[in-house]
Amino acid sequence: MTDLTSHPWFFCGIGGSGMLPLALILKGAGAEVAGSDRSRDQGRTPEKFSWLESLGFTLFPQDGSGVHSANQALIASAAVEDTVPEMVRARDLGCPRMSRAELLARLFNAAGTRIALGGTSGKSTVTGMAGWIMDQAGRDPTIMNGAVMKNYVHADAPFASARVGAASSGGGTFVSEVDESDGSIALYNPTVAALLNVSLDHKSMEELRELFGDFLARADCAVVNFDDPEAAELAPMARCLISFAIDHSEAMIAVRAGSINEGPTSLIATIEDRRDCSAAELNLKLPGRHNLANALAAIAACNAAGVPVAEAVHALSSFAGLARRFDIVGTSAAGVTVIDDFGHNPEKCAATLKTLKAHPGRVIAFFQPHGYGPLRQMGHELAETFARELGPDDLTILCDPVYFGGTVDRSEGSERIVRLIGEHGGKAEYVPSREDCGARIAAVAQPGDRIVIMGARDDTLSLFAKDLLAEV
Repeated sequence: MTDLTSHPWFFCGIGGSGMLPLALILKGAGAEVAGSDRSRDQGRTPEKFSWLESLGFTLFPQDGSGVHSANQALIASAAVEDTVPEMVRARDLGCPRMSRAELLARLFNAAGTRIALGGTSGKSTVTGMAGWIMDQAGRDPTIMNGAVMKNYVHADAPFASARVGAASSGGGTFVSEVDESDGSIALYNPTVAALLNVSLDHKSMEELRELFGDFLARADCAVVNFDDPEAAELAPMARCLISFAIDHSEAMIAVRAGSINEGPTSLIATIEDRRDCSAAELNLKLPGRHNLANALAAIAACNAAGVPVAEAVHALSSFAGLARRFDIVGTSAAGVTVIDDFGHNPEKCAATLKTLKAHPGRVIAFFQPHGYGPLRQMGHELAETFARELGPDDLTILCDPVYFGGTVDRSEGSERIVRLIGEHGGKAEYVPSREDCGARIAAVAQPGDRIVIMGARDDTLSLFAKDLLAEV
């Protein structure tokens, strides 16, 4: 790690969900880290940036002033445009530049035991679960997550999307989600590679099959969801395989038939290890079959890293979940419950809506698209999802997509999705302003309703959810 601490680093977009935990891990290794963020300049989530400064990060306006030496290494996500002042300044000075994924892969690949969680949906939750299991097993893991892990949140760490363990200084265990959307999954050399699912999101199915197949082939041991047909098809790529499933009869780690007991905010099931016929009861503080599948993935991944199945199952009884993953903000005095959720692609939205519809009560789904590009790419599938999963008494409300600047084409937005939801038999409304959406929701909310706030790439959605709870 000495090469990582021998020069200063500058993070362009340091407050981003993928950048912040990486900056925390790098600083935990002893590096000097500074950064800038457009959100800070725009006055959004000031408490996050105040917290980073309290930890010793030096923050600058995103005007290029923070990049002042050719010795600095610039880290930027793939979404950062070359015209951003830091990028221009770094190019003029000749600063070395790495992408977020390249730096993460470098840290990850240096660890002794490397657990990588891949798939279209569920990566952050499974990373949090697997990290917690390894922590409870005494493995002092470094955990890199794209979401805040509630088990690690406290007054001095309100944005705990990383845990800095022994791997931050070399060796140790490193648990991380890995991203297929930009192809960077190819950079990681895992000891354990877990494949949760494979479905259309950012790339074609052909590209996804190649990326995920190679991911499994590189690992010492691969963990695969046999309930997902596309993932199961790639299992032969593994050199060593541990399979898991809720329903598949040939999976090694599975759920005992008839043992699932779902509650509105929890789930109980008996987990069987069919290799030795042992069983353990899982008590999960999260609802939904998708979270049962996530738990199986984490249990199997940690088992591949040497943790007994029963020990992993027991550890998950104290797993508190992640912020913005079916995060129950509260229930108002009038009996209206508000839930904050990261759902932004068809599969994630479907999982959340299915969990809500498994229990009585009307659902009001507010959806803020996470960009104009993603809305064009998956708009039809999103519309089908909301129309299919919600009933005639439910309501979907969309505001305009989140937009923080840049050159993206904004000619086609949320009104198209509302029209498509209607064409598929659903009920939806388009209200351009998010503030006006809140007023509309407050006006129609009734006792017993569940309001779910959905969307990605915007930390202020959580504040919106809290403010809405006070209004209903």
